[in-house]
Amino acid sequence: MTTRTWESLTIPAAGAYNLDVAHTTIGFVVKHMMVSKVRGHFGTFNGSVTIAENPLESAAELTIQAESISTGAPDRDGHLRSDDFLAVEKFPQITFKSTRVVGHSGDEFTVVGDLTIRDVTKEVELKVEYGGAGTNPWGQAVWGFSITTEFDREDFGLTWNQALETGGVLVGKKIKIEIEGEANPAA
Repeated sequence: MTTRTWESLTIPAAGAYNLDVAHTTIGFVVKHMMVSKVRGHFGTFNGSVTIAENPLESAAELTIQAESISTGAPDRDGHLRSDDFLAVEKFPQITFKSTRVVGHSGDEFTVVGDLTIRDVTKEVELKVEYGGAGTNPWGQAVWGFSITTEFDREDFGLTWNQALETGGVLVGKKIKIEIEGEANPAA
């Protein structure tokens, strides 16, 4: 992979890149019972990034198979796949498509795009930290990134909850997404 220097960053050349699913994790965190956090991830997904000559004009897309949700608890995972939450039979995919890069500072970029869950599309803002570019020991070009965002799950129709006797609710409204990943040049 050829790299270039842009605003003191060594970035990949303009072109098409695919997520390296073996080296990418799509995780999430949500409050449980108002006192702790549950973490989970999605195991099946694919995505691409098109880096433009002007990196601020770049674009990205991500498709997640909703059924691949996992929190390490089979009963909870089944509930998350049900109509109470993701309704994976009716809405098998969660998608994101960037619409614009709205700014950057050093190696941090702010990307805005459309997130679709249960056929509800809302605009979300991602904080993207560029991790650098290099070549792995097998000669394959890679570049890395970290992404975070947070949104209200009820905005996407994920409204199931249960009141607690002590006050509050079983499942928090805010979902934090954490993605750690790598991308390779598209074949």
